[in-house]
Amino acid sequence: MDDYNKTSAQYLIGTVSKRSGVKSDLVRAWERRYQAVTPTRTEGGHRVYTDQDIARLKLLNQATSHGHSISQIAQFSLDELKRLLQQEETQNYAPISLTGDKQFLAEDYIEKCYAAVLAFDARALESHFENAIVELQSQVFIEDLLTPLLARIGERWKTGELRPIHEHMTSSVIRSLTYILRNNSPCPEHAPRMVVSTPIGQMHELGALLAAIMAELNGWQVTYLGANLPAEEIAAAVKFTHSKAVTISISFNTDDHVISKEIRRLRKLVGTGVAIIVGGRSAAYYEAVLDEVGVLKIESYTHFRVILDQLAGDV
Repeated sequence: MDDYNKTSAQYLIGTVSKRSGVKSDLVRAWERRYQAVTPTRTEGGHRVYTDQDIARLKLLNQATSHGHSISQIAQFSLDELKRLLQQEETQNYAPISLTGDKQFLAEDYIEKCYAAVLAFDARALESHFENAIVELQSQVFIEDLLTPLLARIGERWKTGELRPIHEHMTSSVIRSLTYILRNNSPCPEHAPRMVVSTPIGQMHELGALLAAIMAELNGWQVTYLGANLPAEEIAAAVKFTHSKAVTISISFNTDDHVISKEIRRLRKLVGTGVAIIVGGRSAAYYEAVLDEVGVLKIESYTHFRVILDQLAGDV
């Protein structure tokens, strides 16, 4: 089927995504949750959108990238969206802010999400996550909701209230929502580049994935490699992408000295001109070797942003 129908000027979602700059999955999420657009369907069941839908999505994309909550502006008319953006440009308008409510919202969502985890209800957890991402925006969601929630899950797993499967289910739901968490705006060509992975033997990738998203939200071009890669492969990716930094996450410690060897090997392969950033709940276990090879250690997401800003300024 052609994407474009000349008589009705309607478009399939792939074309809508390209023209509006909004990822297809996010278009569907905005449609489902907030009726931001209301497509019709072909006889074959395909969603079809109009030029007006594309125009709305473009403006909504611009407004949300400026900090506006989709839940507050999804029903704005085209004229209202245009005035909102024009007001910001001409009067240095401060975007709609949930600052006063965000802490309350985050805490409320933590309780809802934990209840869903405890009940082993993946569908409810996914729904809470989707709503929270839209209400809080990705960066606040990761820092003020997801991080304390995962810490609580880890603590309750140690006390026996939760099983390992609860943590695995939560991680799976988070990975499925990566398309919403990621930066929806195209990254400038001149943006600094980074590779993100976990060393060989480190199978848990959630920390690395969230670090990749945070770096992307802070203006970096990120190549995410997934988990469990040897130093040679990570270094090769750094060279292929001309990255100025590599971030690795260490979630578990072992006594086999593999991680220490891999970190030393990675430093030798990428050279001193590439920054190595290390985080994760078990990174402190390898502090001696991290200091030895001169890596940047992530103390918190706030600290990670400081590191990113400092490195970006050295471009």
